[in-house]
Amino acid sequence: MNQINFNMISAVFGTMLTYAFGGWNELMALFLMAILIDYLTGIAASIKEQRGLNSQVGFWGLARKGLMLLVIMLAHRMDLLFDTELMMTAAIYFYLANELISITENYGRLGLPLPSFLKQMIQILRSKGEGL
Repeated sequence: MNQINFNMISAVFGTMLTYAFGGWNELMALFLMAILIDYLTGIAASIKEQRGLNSQVGFWGLARKGLMLLVIMLAHRMDLLFDTELMMTAAIYFYLANELISITENYGRLGLPLPSFLKQMIQILRSKGEGL
């Protein structure tokens, strides 16, 4: 009986994900992996800096990531409407770049060495982002 319930729940969940985001691809897998790594390295950096964990900061971090997924879901539906594959891909690349910058910043906070050109790129991207 438990196996049937698990299979049913898995099928419903998989159907909802496929409807929301379309077929699975490596770009989406990379993006979800980046989300997870960013969140975990952010937690590790906060612990290392002895800031402690703040449930409100954690909640808003997860909420921000959830909102990114909602935008990607909307972009997928717009792709279906306009018969393109552009909007969802562009949205993922946009948010993926932000996640990668955040991961790099977290690694710096953890004291891991970063090449100087990478630090400069982050500063440039951050200053351009503030100008938007």
